[in-house]
Amino acid sequence: MIKVLVVDDDFMVAKIHSGYVARVDGFEIAGVAHTGADAIRAVDELRPELVLLDIYLPDMDGLSVLRELRASTARPSADPDVIVITAARDLDTVRGAIRGGALHYLIKPFSYEALRDQLENFRAMHQKLSGLPGDSPAAQQDVDQLFGTRTHRAAPPKGLATETAQIVERILRETTATDGDVSAAECADAAGVSRVSARKYLEHFVASGRAEVRLRYGGTGRPERRYRWIR
Repeated sequence: MIKVLVVDDDFMVAKIHSGYVARVDGFEIAGVAHTGADAIRAVDELRPELVLLDIYLPDMDGLSVLRELRASTARPSADPDVIVITAARDLDTVRGAIRGGALHYLIKPFSYEALRDQLENFRAMHQKLSGLPGDSPAAQQDVDQLFGTRTHRAAPPKGLATETAQIVERILRETTATDGDVSAAECADAAGVSRVSARKYLEHFVASGRAEVRLRYGGTGRPERRYRWIR
């Protein structure tokens, strides 16, 4: 089992994200932290393989936590990988996460499917690394496969057609170009597919970092998910 530490200042959000992780085969929650100091302490004590790290924390920002985890020489056996999970959308924060070595950057609010895809990517990379001999240098093909494991999410996963993905991408691009966004129902009408099918493609683009989702709140009922192209 891959141990995961969830770091979020919001107790309810942390609970939801922990529930998402628990639903994915091969992962378990090692602990939950609500401050940066608690996160660093939990990494030392719990030795998680993966940290889901929020940016907005009450005592220090998540990028400072990320830098501390990477800079410390006192924890050679506690050097977890990090996926940033945050509402922060500014490019400076995104750049900071990339430079700090984060595996991925998920913008809140995100769906269970979006996080599941990233966890499955991480599990595939983790299994590949575990299968390589530790006492010999990696061959180029091994390195290519490892980096391919991390980046294959850009292609439609099994069950999604490339042609339909291209249609949905075009709809997203055209809508965003006019400073708009689109719902799954609107995309379905434009693409000539079912709403459920359109949402699968839209969520795929969100999971791969090429689209973003925002919630539009109405008078009653659940908020509507609206999608925009960001790449």
